[in-house]
Amino acid sequence: MMRTSSNVTGAAFMIAAMAGFSLTDATAKLLTEEIGLGQIMFVRGIILTVFTVLIAWRSRALSRLGAISDRRVIVRSLCELVAAVAFLQALKQMPLANAASIIQCLPLAVTLGAALFMKEPVGWRRWSAIIVGFVGVMIIIQPGPDGFQQGAGYAVIAMLAASARDLLTKTIRSDVPAIIITLATAVLLTIGGAVLGTLEQDWSMMSWPIMLKLVLAAIFLLSGYQFVVFAVRLADISYIAPFRYAGLLWATLLGILLFRTYPDVNVLVGGAIVVLAGLYSFYRERKKGLEPLAETGQPVASEGGGPIVRAEEDMLKERK
Repeated sequence: MMRTSSNVTGAAFMIAAMAGFSLTDATAKLLTEEIGLGQIMFVRGIILTVFTVLIAWRSRALSRLGAISDRRVIVRSLCELVAAVAFLQALKQMPLANAASIIQCLPLAVTLGAALFMKEPVGWRRWSAIIVGFVGVMIIIQPGPDGFQQGAGYAVIAMLAASARDLLTKTIRSDVPAIIITLATAVLLTIGGAVLGTLEQDWSMMSWPIMLKLVLAAIFLLSGYQFVVFAVRLADISYIAPFRYAGLLWATLLGILLFRTYPDVNVLVGGAIVVLAGLYSFYRERKKGLEPLAETGQPVASEGGGPIVRAEEDMLKERK
């Protein structure tokens, strides 16, 4: 009975985490209407860098700072950079719910990558779920004679880059502290934002409302990370992982409230197919006792939350 109560509480925290991440994405979308993408990434990267340095100092991981130069860590950070740029472009050009629906295919894409590149055994049922999930994505983006709908291509690129990020995370040496991986990502995102802003030549003075939105985005992001930590600590991963799909509901609600955009029928149908395919694939993973490869509950714009969560878990174990 006690474990059931903990699982329910953990699920509530996971739903709250998805709300935090969706609010981050919604705030980023608002910011794309006021300042350049490079400037958003640069300022947000600085905030994330400061936060991760504090966590690394607190967890005594700064002594392993040299691990930032690890080739796999660098490549993973580059994948995160591509995902962040592409997802911000997608948010700028398409409704929030549409972008979120495409990103929900991330766990299926990771399973596909694990089968192709890491030789993980995938049965015909999970292969079927992957195919059905990608059919759902095609329904969402509605490719026609003129190509994808506006922004959909960027969302697909973001999803694929995030899949590569998650797969690369599994190949990094276990002795590399998780928070150092996040720090490498934060630094590269900050540099990438500076370069992109210079190329765009779109730097502008930031008013107090813009600064407030950037601060709120950081607060929502860090709240999401912390709620994921609470969820993982309290509940079984196998119980709470499906609740990551609550992010799609939050994105739809925020799209309606903040942007007055209502999801089309193709988004509702395609999103439902993606979620059901993901849930079935997860059910098969759970039945076979496999650990999900996708970083739990992480949207692309969250910029390395998985390593932050694992760093918090490592500190908890040390206290015990």
